[in-house]
Parts: sequence; C-alpha cells; structure tokens
Amino acid sequence: MAIKRYIADADNTITNAYKANLTTRGVSGNMGQSDILETFSIYGQASSSSAEKARTLIKFPVVGNAVDYISYDRTQGDIPASGSVSFYLRMYNARHSQTTPKDFNLVVSAISQSWQEGNGLDMENYSDEEPSNWLYRNDTKISNILTASFASNTKGDYGGKYISLYDASSNRYNFWFKSAAETAPNLDGTEVEVDISAGAAASDYAETFKNVVGAQSAFTAVRSVAAVGVANVTAGAITAPTGNAKFIGLSTTTVGADYTSWVTQGGDYYTDTSSSFTASFSTGFEDLEMDITELVEQWVNSAGNVLGSKSNYGVGVKLSSAEESQETSYYIKKFFARGSENFFYRPAIEARWDSSTKDDRGNFYYSSSLAPVADNLNTIYLYNYVRGQLKNIPSIGNGAILVSLYSGSSDNTAPSGSKLALSKLPGGGVVTNGDFNVTGGYVSTGIYSASFAFTGSTSLNKVYDVWHFGSSEYFTGSIEPKSLTQLWPGQATNPNQQFVSTITNLKPSYSSQNKAARFRLYTRKKDWSPTIYTVSSNKAPIDLVEDSYYKIYRINDNLDVISYGTGSDNQTRLSFDASGSYFDLDMSLLEPDNVYGIKFVYYLNSQYIEQPEEFKFKVE
Repeated sequence: MAIKRYIADADNTITNAYKANLTTRGVSGNMGQSDILETFSIYGQASSSSAEKARTLIKFPVVGNAVDYISYDRTQGDIPASGSVSFYLRMYNARHSQTTPKDFNLVVSAISQSWQEGNGLDMENYSDEEPSNWLYRNDTKISNILTASFASNTKGDYGGKYISLYDASSNRYNFWFKSAAETAPNLDGTEVEVDISAGAAASDYAETFKNVVGAQSAFTAVRSVAAVGVANVTAGAITAPTGNAKFIGLSTTTVGADYTSWVTQGGDYYTDTSSSFTASFSTGFEDLEMDITELVEQWVNSAGNVLGSKSNYGVGVKLSSAEESQETSYYIKKFFARGSENFFYRPAIEARWDSSTKDDRGNFYYSSSLAPVADNLNTIYLYNYVRGQLKNIPSIGNGAILVSLYSGSSDNTAPSGSKLALSKLPGGGVVTNGDFNVTGGYVSTGIYSASFAFTGSTSLNKVYDVWHFGSSEYFTGSIEPKSLTQLWPGQATNPNQQFVSTITNLKPSYSSQNKAARFRLYTRKKDWSPTIYTVSSNKAPIDLVEDSYYKIYRINDNLDVISYGTGSDNQTRLSFDASGSYFDLDMSLLEPDNVYGIKFVYYLNSQYIEQPEEFKFKVE
C-alpha cells in the first residue's frame, strides 16, 4: 500500500458578499455544514465599484494520537519518514448552473490562527450568523465568575440556606448548608450538601466542590479568607439564584468576549513560499491537485516543537490578490466539502510513496560487460515471519546483516563448498573485490535486503544465499541465476512484446475493513509455445515485467478512484519476488457496495502500454 487519504475534519466558506437586498453584507454568515465550498470575486454588483469575495477554509487531521492522523500513522510506520513520502491537497470540482470563472489562479495558504467550523448552511442569504466567518474566527463565549462572600462563621446563620449554580450546559446544582437537622431545599437539579458543622462556612463550601462528581468537572472554586470565587470550566453563562441567604453576599464578574476576530478580515494566512502555493485553472472545471509536502511536514513537526514548524490550522483557498483586486468578476468556483455524499469527492490530503519491493531472487542475472552497472546489481530479500507476522530478528534489530553465497547444482538441497568471492560494484554491499560477504540492511519491520553483483561461473545452475552475522546463521535460500540473452547479428527479435496477464488470487468481494488485500499478478509472453515437457511439468514460466502499475476504477461510471501512479512518486508500482508481481490495496480507500475494476500498464521499451485485461471485484 502506497496511498493513504486523510479526509478534511473541518471546512467552511467565509464571505463579505452582499445579501439578497444588495445593501447588507453577509460578513457574519457561516456555512460550515454545507456540502459545497466556494471561492469567488464579484465586481460592480451592488454599485459601480462594489467588490465581493468568498474564500474557503479547510483543515485536516495532521497531529493527533489516534488512527488516521498523519503524525500517528508515521509513528506506527504506516507512512514513511520525511523525505520518502509526498503529500497532495486534493479538492474536487462541483459542477453547477452558475457562471464559472476561466483562466484564473487559486492561492492555497496556511492559516495562521485557529478557527471554528460552525453549523451554518445558508449559502444564499448568509442567515446563519456564527463563527467562523469573514470577521470572526472563534466563538469564545462569555465566562462568568460568581463570588460568594460569607459574613459569619456561625453555623446557625447558614442552616437551610442555599446557593444554586448553573453550569455551561444549564445543569443546576443546589449547594445547601446543613448545620443540624435541616433538609434539602427540594429544588430542581442536583442537591449538594455542605456540612458546616465545623463553623467555617467559606472553607466547607469551597471544599465541597472538590468532592462532588459532576460539579468538580463543571466548576472551579478558589477560597480567599471568607469569600469563594466559582468559575465555570466550560465557557458559557453561569447564574446564581439564592434562597434566604442573609449572611451570603453574591457578585458576578464577566470575563472574555463573545467572539475572537481575525487580525485581518477574511482570514489570517502565512505568505512565505513554504506555506503558500498557487494553482492555475483554464476552463474552471478542473479539480485541485497540489503538492503541499513542505507544509504538511511543518505541521507534523509542530508536535515536537521543531524549529520552523507551524501549528495546523489548515489552509485557506482564495483567488490571488491580483485577481481579487481587479475590476472584473471571477464568478463562482465550487468544490465538494467534507460533508458531501460523494465518497470520492471529499477534500483530502493524499499521502503517496513508492512502496514497491524489487526482489530479484526469481529474476537474478549474472554480471555482463554488456549491461550498465545498475543492471548488474541484484537485490534479494529476507522476510522474517514469526507465527504469520513480520518480526525483527532480535540480535539484528534494524542493524546490518551479512549474506554469503555458496555453490550448488540443480540437484543439491543445501550449500556446498566454500563461500564464493564477490565483486565490488557501486551501490552494492560488497566492500572490496574478492570479498566473501555482502553487507545487507534493514528495510522495514522483519524485512532485510542485500544488493550485489555475481560474476561466478555460468555453469552454476543454483547458488545458495546464507544470511548470517557473527556466529549465527539465520536463513538459507536458493537462487537460479540467468544469463543475459545475446543475439547474433541479424537474429530476429520482437521489440513490441505482448503479454498475457491474470490475477491469480482474485476474490469476488472484499471487506472495506481489509487494510492490506494482496493481489498476485501472473504475466507471461503472449507468444509462449509450450513443449510437451513444459505442459507435463505443470509449471508455466513467469515472464516478469519489472515496471508495472495498477489503477482502480468504479465500474458503473468508469471513475478512476486510484489513477496510475507513474509519476515521480510511483505510488501504484507493483512489487515482485520469485512468485511474480503483486501489490497491496487498502480497501478503506474504496466506497462499500460498489464494484471496481483493476487494470495494468507496463513500461516497455520506454513507453507505457496499457494491458487489455480487466479484473472486477466488489467491496462490502
């Protein structure tokens, strides 16, 4: 698996556009629960010089100690370290009946302040007025502190009296003072007894808060001599109706403001090149796909307070400053929001990396002076499975491991003779020419690899690789080397070889909970002509295609849900080993209750050739 998507966890459209009366601006309007996001710039609608703008705010799960947060998945090894993975912002065009702009630029910039998504829906009259919006980023609410002053410590003065408090969720708590046989005031809410038998009313009242489940999480109480200040933990209204509290004085102090403003109306954004990106649109119907790797890494680094990191407040999407200030209109560009019913069109950060493993155990060649240095290197792997799970070798961990080769024949079942001398080539693990050991290394949990060239006698039909370190031997495998085919002058060959492909382990359906369904691809040349021997041996040859890629598409509308990853990230390149090619697919990337198809493209003779076969399966 080399693709993982992180769906937005908050989004909103903010605007200073006029309402329908073309007099009042909808700057307080919130659209946080709409299934559409908008950007636009409209000039001259309300007057000859009026300007109206809309921008999109969007945030993603980056830093968090839970599944499907980028930082957590990296810690768990589900995505690679920085430098080995790319992050792309993906937003999907929403077609509509209104005018769509052409030939424009959208700027994507990191937001520098926290903001609330909000619960608004109205994208016409902007009637849902709450943060975030064009003016405000947060609704902090008003916090109140209730101070109770106690004029006496004589217990009889407080018997039967009470103070009622409402927390931010309107839950009522009745704190009543019992000095003898008094009973609770029998009011609505939770009755909380304050025992003042010791006579210190303020002290006993404050101490009661610390011992009452519910109240202790709703309020904080601080005593100062004969007064107790009580503040609600969660911002919101706090009120205090009282009974016959002759010796208790009450006062309320308001703290905070209703809303927190943006420093600059329309949102606060970073503008440095590592935090701000530009995408160009020609028709206006394009999706947005943008590499924001540098910014995502800054967000991830904020968890460790790394120098140069940024807190994750998401990104803003808007027309460029030049276009927003022009005396012309760039009408509405719409994207699907995170609440869209269209599973594949929700905005996401897509992590891509090359997870392909090229294990040459079944594709191992003797060195040849006709081949470039890189093509003379073979890489083989050791997979350390313990009870069906990949585990590190305890004495090796993630350190180095050695590999030695021994001679053998096709009839041998074990190594024989002495270690074979090896050649040093750039990029390989042999230290000096004639060395007997290859230095291999750690790939990932339970997987080790070693790269080297083999110049041994071509008469060897089989050699044995022994993985070891110190006095311990861990694994012995076998390799059947091949020689590069050489053609005589004028000898015919087919430069446009065709292949027959099939997925040998395809199932009719898969669970959407399956995070790593493995598909095995078998390939052979189309013009293969078996002899009586090959038929009777019941083992068809594997003609490996070293660079092959897959795509996944939805059958009912032919929508590519995972496109061919043939670019710099190679995110859909297949791995291969002695049994052929394969890839792992995270089924949670696909919407359940749909049928999907798989197709392959092979890179042959410097061109990508799509194969005719298609393979179908359902996700449940």
